[in-house]
Amino acid sequence: IRGARRRRLRQYQADPVLRLPRHRDNGAGAALATHPRLPISDPYLLGGHQRTNPRRIDDYDYQPFRAGHLAGLQGREHRGPDRYVHGRQLARSPPNDQSALFLRPGRNNGGFHDANDTWLARRLRPNIQGTVFGKYDYRFQEEFAGGSASVVDAYIDGRFDPAFKVRVGKYKPFVGLERLQAGGDIKFIERSYVSNNILPNRDQGISVYGDVLDSKLSYALGFNNGVVDGGNASTGSEFGGDKEYTARIFATPFKDETNVLSGLGFGIAATYTDATAERNLNFTDTSAADGTRNGLPSYVTNSQQTFFRYSSAALADGKRLRVAPQAYYYNGPFGLITEYARVSQDVSLASGGSSAPGGAGAGSALSTAQTSILKGTNKTLNNDAWQVAATYLLTGEDSSFKGVKPKSDFDFDKGGWGAWELALRYSEMSIDSDTFKNQAGQLAAQTGADAVPTLGQSYADPSFSAKKAKTWTAGVNWYLNTNAKIVLNYEQTSFDGGASTGLAYSAAGGSNGYNGTTNRVKNREDERALLARFQVAF
Repeated sequence: IRGARRRRLRQYQADPVLRLPRHRDNGAGAALATHPRLPISDPYLLGGHQRTNPRRIDDYDYQPFRAGHLAGLQGREHRGPDRYVHGRQLARSPPNDQSALFLRPGRNNGGFHDANDTWLARRLRPNIQGTVFGKYDYRFQEEFAGGSASVVDAYIDGRFDPAFKVRVGKYKPFVGLERLQAGGDIKFIERSYVSNNILPNRDQGISVYGDVLDSKLSYALGFNNGVVDGGNASTGSEFGGDKEYTARIFATPFKDETNVLSGLGFGIAATYTDATAERNLNFTDTSAADGTRNGLPSYVTNSQQTFFRYSSAALADGKRLRVAPQAYYYNGPFGLITEYARVSQDVSLASGGSSAPGGAGAGSALSTAQTSILKGTNKTLNNDAWQVAATYLLTGEDSSFKGVKPKSDFDFDKGGWGAWELALRYSEMSIDSDTFKNQAGQLAAQTGADAVPTLGQSYADPSFSAKKAKTWTAGVNWYLNTNAKIVLNYEQTSFDGGASTGLAYSAAGGSNGYNGTTNRVKNREDERALLARFQVAF
């Protein structure tokens, strides 16, 4: 697929997956570096001229790669005319070829490069589950995709009564509608901004839940450690003592009735905690991706590329409230799901913390000083996201929240072609405009690495992070049988802000930048992606 400016952007996803989104490289040189405080599987692509301090990420126009999404991008930093990681060349392009560049020094198109094609295993999750003593269910699920093993789910359910059940361990909190849908049943290759960016993914704790009123009303109450927006808790202990409370109620009032409303369900969920970041750690060496330290998230597009990241000086410093109304509707072959989520998070600017060996400021006065919150910088930031997704089964099967059973399995010999489904989704995420403003209400740059924040700086840089992401997704699902399906998605995302060139800021407000001489802001180029997945679930 080629864009209007000859941008080659092909992205395939599978459970093996091949994906290629677009990344930024604004400058004559490029380097691949691994942040000292992140796992080695989460490198950053840094553009611009080589600096004396390569770890000062704020000096660059950067775009992070999500862990495991680009094959071969784990490893050491290497500078030079051609880039190699673990012996793999990343930057050679055919002569005069401007449409397929990736990390080639001095050859970019408007500050952006197209990423390369890659296959990856998106999910490799064996399950161990069962029931003991008639009413105690257990589930243990590991993840082997991404080159390492981790625990996805590990919990026990006690089914004491349909109206009273207890779940303990690591699990999906009862919050997001699409998140509660099994990975094999979702209609698109990736979940929406609501699920991936705001509502919790996995957490550790305890929940009480059940069904009442002839199973037409479901409730859930949870008491968990708490995770950042879109967060997936590890199985280790958390740094803070404040727990997160979750609550959800969902109604299906016309369930089991034979009318057009029998497939209607709607509800609302919420979470609340005092999300205070860990103190006396070196926040200037900590990326927002390390949510266990500064308590703040980064946000990704539907194709899993980061478009927003807080300043290294920003940290969670107070209450965090999420609210998520949600609904679905199924009628014959037609399905509809919609969600909205809003998070209100107290944030402050800070400096100092304990030194981090090998970090950008290890041994400096700022690193060894106690964490210092800049007085007057605490503010409540409100970010929100929503989605509307519709599907239609061309082969006439009934659509449902729990997947599709084809009328006839795909079989050449017997003439069966499985089930075919069309899918369309619009999803949007907006960042609070105050995130990019200083205490005077003006657009401003963020704090530089290892620097003391001031009242004249913002919580995120508008030349690095976009204020809004808007994504259309169109897809085709082919259900070969109840266990296997092939999915094809095309996605196009547009942004507000997030690029470092453009019109300069003027006092009259006639442009979208914030600095009249150097850091200029415009809308980031559209991201286009083609994804394909083959999935087997049993």
